[in-house]
Amino acid sequence: MEIKGKIKNISETVQISERFRKREFVVEYASNPDYPQPLQFEMVQDRCELLDSFEVGQEVEIFFDLRGREWTNPQGQVKYFNTLQAWKLVSEQSSVTTSPTTPAQTTSAPVPNEKPGWLENESPDDLPF
Repeated sequence: MEIKGKIKNISETVQISERFRKREFVVEYASNPDYPQPLQFEMVQDRCELLDSFEVGQEVEIFFDLRGREWTNPQGQVKYFNTLQAWKLVSEQSSVTTSPTTPAQTTSAPVPNEKPGWLENESPDDLPF
């Protein structure tokens, strides 16, 4: 899954156990600009450092997995928890990188219009079913 939004908060990396660490960040997601939603994501293990190159207020595209888990409390009630676990961040500014002093280069090479070999010998009336 992926969404775009603006970074609202970046937390420090937290060492949960000897072999597990995570880092949380909040993104303001505005599918409806009148009601922006603050969404909390986490990055785990070696992905924690990916947040070092980002700042609060920066527009980003987040690629993430939706994680869920079940927990039974001491009273026997079952509770469910969801986590948005990010695995890639892309800066929206880096996706459009044209320098004002260097004009954008365009190429007008024709796109080859070749058919794959298996299509060359087929007629339009040759249906596989």
